[in-house]
Amino acid sequence: MSSSSQIAGPRIRDAVSGYSPPETNRASQEETVGNGDPKQEDLKRDRVGHEGKQLTTDQGVRVEHTDDSLSAGERGPTLIEDFHFREKLTRFDHERIPERVVHARGAGAYGTFTCTDALADVTRADFLAESGRETPVFVRFSTVGGSRGSADTVRDVRGFATKFYTREGNYDLVGNNMPVFFIQDGIKFPDFVHAVKPEPQNEIPQASSAHDSLWDFVGLQPETMHMIMWLMSDRALPLSYRTMQGFGVHTFRFVNADGKGTFVKFHWRPALGTHSLVWDETQKVAGADPDFNRRDLWEAIESGNGPEWDLAVQLVPEEREHDFDFDLLDATKLIPEEEVPLRVIGRMKLDRNPDNFFAETEQVAFHTANVVPGIDFTNDPLLQARNFSYLDTQLIRLGGPNFAQIPVNRPVAEVHHHQRDGYGQHRIDVSPVSYHPNSIAGGCPALASFDEGAYRHYTERVDGATIRKRSESFKDFYSQATLFWNSMSDWEQQHIADAFQFELGKVERAHIRERVIENLAHVDHGLAGQVAQGLGLPAPAEAERNHGRSSPALSQADQPGSAQTRKVAVLAADGVDAETLQPVLESLRGAGAICEILAPHAGTLNGNGETAVDRPLQTMASVLYDAVLVAGGRESVETLRGNGTAVRYVAEAYKHAKPVGAIGDGVELLREAPLNDAKLSDNGLVDESGVVTLASPGNGGGEIEHFAKAFAGALAAHRHFDRNVAVIPA
Repeated sequence: MSSSSQIAGPRIRDAVSGYSPPETNRASQEETVGNGDPKQEDLKRDRVGHEGKQLTTDQGVRVEHTDDSLSAGERGPTLIEDFHFREKLTRFDHERIPERVVHARGAGAYGTFTCTDALADVTRADFLAESGRETPVFVRFSTVGGSRGSADTVRDVRGFATKFYTREGNYDLVGNNMPVFFIQDGIKFPDFVHAVKPEPQNEIPQASSAHDSLWDFVGLQPETMHMIMWLMSDRALPLSYRTMQGFGVHTFRFVNADGKGTFVKFHWRPALGTHSLVWDETQKVAGADPDFNRRDLWEAIESGNGPEWDLAVQLVPEEREHDFDFDLLDATKLIPEEEVPLRVIGRMKLDRNPDNFFAETEQVAFHTANVVPGIDFTNDPLLQARNFSYLDTQLIRLGGPNFAQIPVNRPVAEVHHHQRDGYGQHRIDVSPVSYHPNSIAGGCPALASFDEGAYRHYTERVDGATIRKRSESFKDFYSQATLFWNSMSDWEQQHIADAFQFELGKVERAHIRERVIENLAHVDHGLAGQVAQGLGLPAPAEAERNHGRSSPALSQADQPGSAQTRKVAVLAADGVDAETLQPVLESLRGAGAICEILAPHAGTLNGNGETAVDRPLQTMASVLYDAVLVAGGRESVETLRGNGTAVRYVAEAYKHAKPVGAIGDGVELLREAPLNDAKLSDNGLVDESGVVTLASPGNGGGEIEHFAKAFAGALAAHRHFDRNVAVIPA
């Protein structure tokens, strides 16, 4: 998890906590830049450092003084001949470019994709043709609805866009962290985005779907119901980008060397498992650290813990296109994994942060139509619209048609064509011609043949009347929304119901709330009734019976777990029992956890051994950690019991279903919190519902070892929703 931006003083490595400052990995990145990665080698020529250099103008003229404008006398008017002043201000005035209409706020990183299961039988794509083949990538994660200045932890869809710098050209897999979308046809995209964005009369609310216009649109467009179920689920509140799935959303088409097509859905599966925050927590994180997810990604990579994902595909032979009870071209539908299992074909690891956010993360340009031989489109009407819109938006956002020459967008494959001129042209084309065919330049650049790797579109017969009409196969709006609901665990269902009550509770117009509840009755009558009750409305009539089908793969209740990179807030004060604490921290660190000592003051804590403080307690918050651990030592605990902030750490972590632990006298702070009906130790080890306590450490260190292992297990499990937390005042 992320740490707060409110950091007091320098961050120092501590032998007890195991904390290592993220900056330690930057030097090694510089030493190994390139290191066989063709994209990093390509970027070397564009990286500019200033160490040991002198200040100059844009024209290379050295500058003697940059703190005062040129003027007629010390108190006289500024002179227009001051070219350095004019250049400096003019450049400043033009630093900003239009932010993305959607996906404005994001974070990015470089890495490598490695093919692990060759797919030469179903696609010509070179980067998937051989097991072990490595391809450099750049990935950008983002929220969708908010502006660049919004918080990371809002309820929203997350973008998950990957640019593969393949030997055949750039391939962009432009997806989200949810496998479906709100609309079926791209002509509705402006309407949807206008509805979810802040309302035009007052630009409120920012980065939030809890307002009238979005729910008015949803109530009138029942095709949104499946995606709305995902948006109201914990999938819209990811713990981090590192624990977030990604999906290509659309059905694409692989094409092999024989021209045979195979339908394909893309899935990114995080190695750390898919995990989320809870709603109350997200709102508090937004205040404590609005850069929570961005900081987490940055620090993980800087510390050498770059995230990894498996790339998996669902493959559907063309002859099976109509074997499903939904249309493969409908972007509001998914293929249940129980019907078409996932096939893992590669692994991606991100291991280098950008050197300059604007130059790379802000200027990277993704486009669904950036494909390579062997990957093609389907007639999905939303995908077809994206194939137009993404290119169109880059033209205005990045100032013209030459944005592919920006270093982060530049392919590692050679680029030769007859496109010329335009804003931002950096290439110096020395050819005497700019047209095809030509004889003056010997016909170059020459056309490539299919065998030489030229792109060839899938051959498909297309005919039909020119009409504006949705296919009847697209008109099942509710069955997969019901499938999603049925697939959730009890606590996931409760979170969804709570989210609907919150969002619709913010809607001012009663008829909008009522219409959405009527739509929910088509998904599940029990859900509709529960939401209606929370809004003080009568339960709607039962629209249709729940079909009872489910897809367990959609639930987050049974995800891979690990203590790796989990952050633990260790509460301590002067008088801490360091002898008992240190072996626990060493064990947790051995499991990959990051433990930070938080205390009422900075510096060093005294006790039976010196303990370095990583951060003052008041500069952080429990919501910035995955777990809270209270150290022993009577004097230490008495100090913490008198500190409301420390008590709140424990109560808040418990309320958010996080692991809570205490050693020795530290158990008394848990009693102070209080933790409702949590079972706490009076003597031996107690481990229940993620609360791990050991009141009387002894047994020659054996109990401490068992405590550390139990706490690491609770940490790996992420959250413990079998608690009754409704009465916790945190």
